[in-house]
Amino acid sequence: MVASSSDMQCSGLLKCIVQEGLLTEADAQTHRAEAKKSKTPLISYLVNNKHISAKVIATHAATEFGLPFFDLSAVDKSILPSGLVSEKLIRKHHALPLFKRGNRLFIALSDPTNFQALDDIKFHTRLNTETILVEEDKLAAAIDSFLEAADTSMTDLLDSDLDNIQLTGGDDEQSKDDTANSDIDDAPIVRFVNKILLDAIKKGASDIHLEPYEKTFRIRFRSDGMLSEIASPPLNIANRIISRIKVMSKMDIAERRVPQDGRIKMTLSRNKSIDFRVNTCPTLFGEKVVLRILDPTSAQLGIEKLGFEPVQQKLFLDAIQKPYGMILVTGPTGSGKTVSLYTGLNILNTVERNISTAEDPVEITVEGINQVNMNVKAGLTFASALRAFLRQDPDIIMVGEIRDLETAEIAVKAAQTGHMVLSTLHTNDAPQTLNRLLQMGIPAFNIVSSVLLIMAQRLARRLCEHCKIDSEYPEKILLEAGFQKEELGTFTVFKPVGCEHCNDGYKGRVGIYQVMPITEAMRARILEGCNAMQLGEQAKADGVNDLRRSGLIKIKQGITSLEEIDRVTRE
Repeated sequence: MVASSSDMQCSGLLKCIVQEGLLTEADAQTHRAEAKKSKTPLISYLVNNKHISAKVIATHAATEFGLPFFDLSAVDKSILPSGLVSEKLIRKHHALPLFKRGNRLFIALSDPTNFQALDDIKFHTRLNTETILVEEDKLAAAIDSFLEAADTSMTDLLDSDLDNIQLTGGDDEQSKDDTANSDIDDAPIVRFVNKILLDAIKKGASDIHLEPYEKTFRIRFRSDGMLSEIASPPLNIANRIISRIKVMSKMDIAERRVPQDGRIKMTLSRNKSIDFRVNTCPTLFGEKVVLRILDPTSAQLGIEKLGFEPVQQKLFLDAIQKPYGMILVTGPTGSGKTVSLYTGLNILNTVERNISTAEDPVEITVEGINQVNMNVKAGLTFASALRAFLRQDPDIIMVGEIRDLETAEIAVKAAQTGHMVLSTLHTNDAPQTLNRLLQMGIPAFNIVSSVLLIMAQRLARRLCEHCKIDSEYPEKILLEAGFQKEELGTFTVFKPVGCEHCNDGYKGRVGIYQVMPITEAMRARILEGCNAMQLGEQAKADGVNDLRRSGLIKIKQGITSLEEIDRVTRE
């Protein structure tokens, strides 16, 4: 019997979805291609983009494939079997071990055709595996909470094993004064510094600030973009704490007159390690130390978790799949540009592509990508690294930042000669980036022939789901904020409260984007020499939401507050 064209094109779960009338075959093929392009499992793509609800997929699949259906929200996550399946396998296959009976391990899956997951887990655990069908959204949440709980061997460390955390310096150079180690390796200081580092990780901080003043010494964490004081140790131990950190990061503890850079690697478990980028700066009353916490998993969130609207996500994915051209990400320091770029690089990171990056410094290490750390003292600059890349048969090049004309010219030339180039600039929005390139000295005709897309972004704090409440704003305030009159009354504005689950009513952050493709109309305006305001008007005519409008959409979705959008999009 010859298979129909429909059978050949749609197979497995997708075929079931089409046959049940949940999607047309044309839509199914389109969604499958988009999911493949973004390296997202098909069911995750369908659910995250709200094409079909997770419950509808799960119930239909359970009936079609004759599998037991289970509500994950009813299970106590603390009784799930830990240690049987590695984090790598769980994330790779989007599969969660539910319970073990004898030599059988029951695995929660949202895709009944994911036989590779069963085979891999069976091979690694030497247990027979069986499928329990669950809803995709609940599975994703359960996996996150399960792995977070599994990694809270860290929580135990906070109370017990503070002396024995595995810490290594990340710099190639050895400390210039190892003889001084004995002076500062006393147990109380070691335990205190280790506890500060662990507390920062546990609270999701991005930076740790240690600041000596004339009569006080304070330690602050930056969480969700906001600084807060968490400790004020006695001033007389400030130098010992700072010296301990300098030894850990392989700095010269005898040198206190000039800034120094270092790195610390903290191993929390076999599968989890965190890097700290350390910088010291001499101040009036001692050295200020700032540690930037670099979590490699931050760039593996998946594009659907960054905060793009569906249209913006499609524009970005379409642009990075082009064979050549330039994509620029712009925004202030700490606006998430690096994570956005690495999310794109992770999608592009296949064995068929040669990817090289030039960064100052490399913040996130990724296997399969050739990453180069800038070293200006040795003559290794962005420009020299770019020249070297072009002699190494590259497909994709990422430049940490375009700072000068020389780097910009080489990047433009690379984009014009068959390479995909990704980079960042520091401008307020996407149209201003075009003006910045012109001001640097890049001719307009080179800009229009190389730049494909410019993306401006900010990070706004997410409202805590546990304590946010409805807020009644006067119509005048909402109109002044930028909402249209016809929109009023169709959504609820929430405001922060604060509870034990969050920081002042906020928990986590979400990206706000202005994704501006360079259309033919925009190219014409660039060649005419239009200023940033005129280019902004053209972007609006092309249907591009500015940062403010993207922020208002997040308010309408109940993700953040009006006050927060005012804070991050205020001109």
